[in-house]
Amino acid sequence: MKLNSEQNDRAAGVLVALAAGDALGAGYEFGGPLPDGAEVTMKGGGPFGFDPAEWTDDTSMAIPIAEALLDAGPTPAALDAVVRAWTAWAAAAKDVGAQTSNVIHAARHAAAAAGRSDVTAEDFTHAAQVFHARTGRSGGNGSLMRTAPLALAYLDREPAELMAQAGVLSALTHVEADAQEACGLWCVAIREAVLTGRLEIRTGLPLLPPDRAALWLERIEVAERSRPRDFTKNGWVVEALQGAWSAISTTRAGSNGPDHLQAALEEAVRGGRDTDTVAAIAGSLLGAAYGFSAVPFKWRRNLHGWPGLRARDLMTLGVELAAGNGSQAREWPRTPHFDYSSWSRTGVLVQHPDDDGVWLGGVGALGRTAELGIDAVVSLCRLGTEDVSGIAPKDQATFWLVDSASPESNSHTAFVLQEAAAAVERFRTEGKTVLLHCVRAESRTPTVAALYGARAAGVTPLESLENVRRVLPNAHPNPAFREVLAAAGN
Repeated sequence: MKLNSEQNDRAAGVLVALAAGDALGAGYEFGGPLPDGAEVTMKGGGPFGFDPAEWTDDTSMAIPIAEALLDAGPTPAALDAVVRAWTAWAAAAKDVGAQTSNVIHAARHAAAAAGRSDVTAEDFTHAAQVFHARTGRSGGNGSLMRTAPLALAYLDREPAELMAQAGVLSALTHVEADAQEACGLWCVAIREAVLTGRLEIRTGLPLLPPDRAALWLERIEVAERSRPRDFTKNGWVVEALQGAWSAISTTRAGSNGPDHLQAALEEAVRGGRDTDTVAAIAGSLLGAAYGFSAVPFKWRRNLHGWPGLRARDLMTLGVELAAGNGSQAREWPRTPHFDYSSWSRTGVLVQHPDDDGVWLGGVGALGRTAELGIDAVVSLCRLGTEDVSGIAPKDQATFWLVDSASPESNSHTAFVLQEAAAAVERFRTEGKTVLLHCVRAESRTPTVAALYGARAAGVTPLESLENVRRVLPNAHPNPAFREVLAAAGN
């Protein structure tokens, strides 16, 4: 599916914000509610000993769904690939939900009894049905936490199809109607958010039977009158959804975009108990509404987890899933080298006038990082997977900026520019030599350089821009970027 710039950013944000919420909540799992205003960080630890900024089973179970849908599309073969990946993951995972673990064990036993080495989706679905029949319930939150990738694969399909397939995906482990419907409602809301930017959980209600729609509407309204901490049984899928939507709806007033995303995820964690899952669920919808650009760099920088992926990999999965089989999926972001050969003046490279530990350049300067002892890179343009070499992943900061003054071209322009400048400052505080670059260092790079220079030299951003122009004579930030510089000086 061909997406515009904002839709592409929102698609990229779904899995990244899911994982950010997950890692943010990991260190607080099973604890009680936190006081209002308590600091929430990606501290790691918790009952399962996760590393700082490491995601948990919520994201780890979502990744095979994304990868299988990307490889096979929404087909039965994709479901088989998903359950086989889950089975391999669970063998060494730090944490697997009790209900999911029971289903995986039973499915493996069934496959072995039939003389097969690989499990199938049918094995899982049957095992889940047996579990539900034996216990009388299967409404844990374990299917809702992982369901987001499905929405990206169904952007160009009818919401009713997405609702139905979300139920099928849930029923691999969680058969109960509450779990299937929660997955459907959340997926339809994610689809709507990616396509329109609208943040609304009610979008899928008309797709349910009238009595179930009325029940879910009541549950949603309760969430909007409550705080996440009020849902004391958020291991149940209904209260997990209510806690996530409560975190979103109660922090919405007076905030938007990046501010709302951060406030809502912190509120979800402060609610206590199953903190990683509630925050992951909330993150998937917030990322769909506000995008990759709204996720703070401090959360993206060290984000990682099974199977050895990082934030860029999740961004890639989101973009490719949303693009489907279109040219967008083939050209970027998995290409090793993004082609800028038709651009002139890409080799410019100068030192920042206020800090000789910061280099300002075009994309061609990436080839000189080793020569100049550069050990951190702040990129403001699209790059391929191998365009930055010799720099640790945690020392590569990527920000999405289009050199355009059109309001539709960039999401959260001022926030992204300030975040990029803050990344330069953070790297310098750590003693790193930094390359700040875009394609030709004529608009994006000088804008961020001016914001950083204002911090470093104690001048206004527009004054700093004049300093930058002395070393970059072709520096001419577009009008939208200049507006940000002017506003930052007031």
